[in-house]
Amino acid sequence: MTSTTPPDVRPDPPESSDERSLMAFGYRQELHRSLGRYASFAAGFSFISVLTTVFQFFAFGYAFGGPVFFWTWPAVLIGQLLVAACFAELAARYPISGAIYQWSSRLSNLTFGWFAGWIMVIGQIVVVAAAALALQMVMPAIWSGFQLIGTDPAPTSADGAANAAVLGVILLALTTLVNVLDNRVLSLINRVGVTAEIIGAVLIIALLLTHSERSPGITFHTAEGSTGLFGALLVGSFTAAYVMIGFDSAGEMSEETSHPRRTAPRTILTALGAAGLLGGLIVLGGLLAAPSLTDGKLAVDGLSYVLTSSLGDGVGRLLLADVVVAITVATLAIQTAACRMLFSMARDGQLPFARRLARVNPRTGMPHAPAVVVGVLAAALLLLNFASPEAFLAIGTTCIVMLYLAYAMVTGPLLVARLRGRFTIDGTDETGAPLFALGRWGIPINALALVYGLFMTVNLAWPRAEVYDPAGGHWYFQWFTVLFLLVTVGGGVLYRWWCAHRLRSAAA
Repeated sequence: MTSTTPPDVRPDPPESSDERSLMAFGYRQELHRSLGRYASFAAGFSFISVLTTVFQFFAFGYAFGGPVFFWTWPAVLIGQLLVAACFAELAARYPISGAIYQWSSRLSNLTFGWFAGWIMVIGQIVVVAAAALALQMVMPAIWSGFQLIGTDPAPTSADGAANAAVLGVILLALTTLVNVLDNRVLSLINRVGVTAEIIGAVLIIALLLTHSERSPGITFHTAEGSTGLFGALLVGSFTAAYVMIGFDSAGEMSEETSHPRRTAPRTILTALGAAGLLGGLIVLGGLLAAPSLTDGKLAVDGLSYVLTSSLGDGVGRLLLADVVVAITVATLAIQTAACRMLFSMARDGQLPFARRLARVNPRTGMPHAPAVVVGVLAAALLLLNFASPEAFLAIGTTCIVMLYLAYAMVTGPLLVARLRGRFTIDGTDETGAPLFALGRWGIPINALALVYGLFMTVNLAWPRAEVYDPAGGHWYFQWFTVLFLLVTVGGGVLYRWWCAHRLRSAAA
């Protein structure tokens, strides 16, 4: 085995006519470049997947914040748009798979970038598991026969948690299969699924708003027994924070996108903007159309209860079927993003079994081994649901924190590079137009994006007993996110130490 590792500092390719080519960054074109603008948009939108995540976490946001949790939506959207604007610049400058790892390592150094990529890919694997769990929020509501285990479909019950794990494992088997088939099949499923999700979201919004039971003024009310407006908003923001992640997936797919320097920046921003608008209207519509805000069902069954109660079983179940499509495509897209991160890091020799993980099937243009690894690890995480229903929330919150921290590990070095005058956006895209750039707004937008990201990371990870261990007696669930993050970073440190030790031994 060779011991050639890239230097810790990763210089940009020289300014030349070849800069737009992947070869300028030292990589061969192995992934098939077949995605157009809509497919790139679909990659980011399907990761965000408003129907998946709003239906999954609406009940949680309402339970802790009451109607006022709606206002966390525009606040989180503004914060994430700041981050997305920074990422759009980086997507124009570095159109490479494994975006977070590549961007962070080129803005700082390979060691720091490796940890950003390591945290991101572990977080993505957890997100895959959390997205697959969302089936439990809708499938039993469509037909009781989908409750394969027990009789209680509530995801916080023992029966619901176990059934969620079974449904999730079945879904992961299907998405893993698609992720080894062919790039064109993956793109087709993604585009069809996103189109169906957008149509379904628009229909849901229209029907909910036309079946309103109350005025928008209800959104200024907090939940009964709430610890106060600020506390309600902090916890209620979990719903919006979970929904609006993954917009960087358009950057992850850069090596498979035609004209990535022009396409990826725009699709990063449009995917987040479209998801933010649709999701906010769905949340508002659900609050206005709910048959009751005080019977306790909205804080348990969430939007599934609103659709079937307000619109009737027939229409409600038809729309819930569209949500199942959205969940399936979201799980597929998130798994694909994690595969590209593993592939990118392995291609640089930065992971165990790197040679195998970096291998691309020349016929399909897909890295098969990463798909299997992500699918198996995500399925293993789902088994936690058999141990305790609280695992559902623990898994969901952990993945959000991991991604927010990884994002900050990009916006932080980017801000430092700006302040030192080492980051500029020059040159043109594939059509000859100037690259996307924030110009003089770069430093203030970047600074606000970093502050926002760090604040949300701390807010999400804070070990609130009433959130993570409401039944009491399970301290490990209260501290699950913090412990998981420590284990992830500790495992990365041990692996890096082992690699350095092997290199020293080989040199001796």
